[in-house]
Amino acid sequence: MTLVQLLAFVTAARLGTFSAAAQELGLSQPAVSDLIRRLERELGTALFERGGRALVVTPAGDELLPWASQAVQAAEDGRRAVRALHDLTGGKATFGLLRNVHYYLRADLAANFRRQYPQVRMRLVGQNSAETTAAVARGSIEAGLVTLPVDTEELRVLPVARDEVLYASTDESALATPRTIEEFCSAPLVLYDAHHSNTDPARRQLNDRAQLAGLRIEPSIEVEYLDMALDLVAQGFGDTIVCRAAVTREVLPRGIGIVSFAEPMYDTLAFVRRNDRTLSSATAEMVRLSHEALLEHQDSPAGTAEVIASGRDIIGFLR
Repeated sequence: MTLVQLLAFVTAARLGTFSAAAQELGLSQPAVSDLIRRLERELGTALFERGGRALVVTPAGDELLPWASQAVQAAEDGRRAVRALHDLTGGKATFGLLRNVHYYLRADLAANFRRQYPQVRMRLVGQNSAETTAAVARGSIEAGLVTLPVDTEELRVLPVARDEVLYASTDESALATPRTIEEFCSAPLVLYDAHHSNTDPARRQLNDRAQLAGLRIEPSIEVEYLDMALDLVAQGFGDTIVCRAAVTREVLPRGIGIVSFAEPMYDTLAFVRRNDRTLSSATAEMVRLSHEALLEHQDSPAGTAEVIASGRDIIGFLR
C-alpha cells in the first residue's frame, strides 16, 4: 500500500470516475486504474463497483476512505510544512509570552524576527501564564512561552528553562536563613498577580506547599505587578517573592534583600501548543528564535535561567 495508490483511490472516490481522477492527478486513465487495481489486490477486496457511468464505493472502500484521506492529508501537511520552513514570505506568527519575559529574553524577539522575516506579520501577546495557556487552548494564539504549572489537558508542553524563585524582604532577620513555608505563611505578604491569585503558576506552587503543611497563604496586600509589590516591600509593608532573573536586572529597590526558600522553588518556563493542530511555519520559527534567545540569556553575565531543552527537543516539539 503506497501513498500514490491511496491518493488515486481518494481522488477517484471524490470525483466519481477514473478519468476525472487521472486529469486532476496529471496521470493517464490506465495508470490510475492500475494503481487502484494493485491496491485492491493487496487488500484482497474491491474498492469500487465498476460498470456504471460513475464509480460506486464498496463497503470495503467506505471503511478505507477516512483512513486513506487522513494519510493523504498528513502527507500534504508535511510537504507544506517543510516547504514553508524555507519560504517565510508571508503569513502570521501568533505567540504568547509570560508577563516577565523581558528578564529572560535579552534579545528583542520582535525586532529580531522582523529583521529576518520582514513580510511576516506578528501578534505577540504578553500576559499572565494562565491567560496565555487558555488562549493557546482555545486557539486564539498558536503557541506560547509560559511558566509551569498550567492546566494542559489539550496541550503539548515542553519545559525549556528554569529560574529560582526567591524571598524578598527588608527585614534582615527574615533573610538570615532560607525561608520555610511555615515562615512564609506567617509573614506579612505583598503578592502580585492579584487578578490570577488562584491560577498564577508561582502562586499555585506556594499554595500547594502551604496546603501540604496544613496552612493557608493570606497576603496582607495584593497588587497586579511586580514593580508595585517591590515598592511596597521597600516601604516596609511586607515581603514578596521575585525570580532571580529580575534580581540580576537590578529591579530591586534599595534596602530589599533576598534569600532562597528552604525547599528551593523554581519558575519552570515551557513552550505550549495544541496537540491537534500543526503550527504555522511563522509561529514555529518564533518558538525557535525564543529558544535561541533563552540560550543567549543563559550564556550572558546576567544569565540565571538554566536552559533544559535542546535543539533536538525543540524540533520534536514543532513536529
